[in-house]
Amino acid sequence: MPEVVVIDACQRQGRGGSPTAVLDEASFTDEERCRIPGELGTSHAVFIRATGVERGRPSYSLRFFTAEGELPACGHGTVAALALLAIREGGSDHHAVLCTTSRSFEGRAIRNRDSVTASFDPGPVNLRVVQAPELRAVTAGLGLADEAVVGNACVASNGRPRLLLPVRSRAALADLSPDFALLRAACDRYGLLGCYAYSIPDRHGRAAARMFAPSIGVPEDIANANSTACLAAHMARFGTDRLTVDMGDLLGNPSTITATIDNTHLEHPVRVGGQATLARTVVRQA
Repeated sequence: MPEVVVIDACQRQGRGGSPTAVLDEASFTDEERCRIPGELGTSHAVFIRATGVERGRPSYSLRFFTAEGELPACGHGTVAALALLAIREGGSDHHAVLCTTSRSFEGRAIRNRDSVTASFDPGPVNLRVVQAPELRAVTAGLGLADEAVVGNACVASNGRPRLLLPVRSRAALADLSPDFALLRAACDRYGLLGCYAYSIPDRHGRAAARMFAPSIGVPEDIANANSTACLAAHMARFGTDRLTVDMGDLLGNPSTITATIDNTHLEHPVRVGGQATLARTVVRQA
């Protein structure tokens, strides 16, 4: 019977985080993979398979699933996978090459006494100007007044496109009460993964965000590292080279994601990650 580890990914000071199911690859059908998040009370499940050695590092394939199907990427799922690999290895500093359905990239996990700090290269981020009809449709789904939107909204992708939507303040962000049917229809119509609404970062790069992704079966994500990486790429155009983004507070799971920009790496300048701990291990009935 397969063992499932639940990792709390992207915690804030050892608390909260996004519970993520992590399993070794086995002969699951895709329907079974989609059922596992619901069985474990997580939004996502990650399936790991060792593939040998690449670039002098141990390599693993990763597949990500929600109740709605497979995803090409999942940031907090990657943090969770790296954390489990580091825990299994037992050393203090773990490096690996990770392979998804679309690319391979390097990840790192540093073990502390009670937790793991994991980070990875989220890949190139493509940014484009949001079109007025898609912006209107998504903000209507969020129930957001025009005056609450500030700054430059854009569509960003490092796997699938999502709307990055700046709002006036943390309070305005907390007040969002989406109509998820309307929001899902808007995202489906314009081919968006979802909407990542965020407060404008302060001078230290600290911000708050909420990620709504009903189209993939996740009305609101506790933590979303790939969208935070997209925001880092967007904010780098305005001189910000480090972000610390708080998420999950309204869901009772305080989470924090960090993203940095290294302009000496022109092709892949973003690094994103967070803290994680092993929450529990479950033996799943076959």
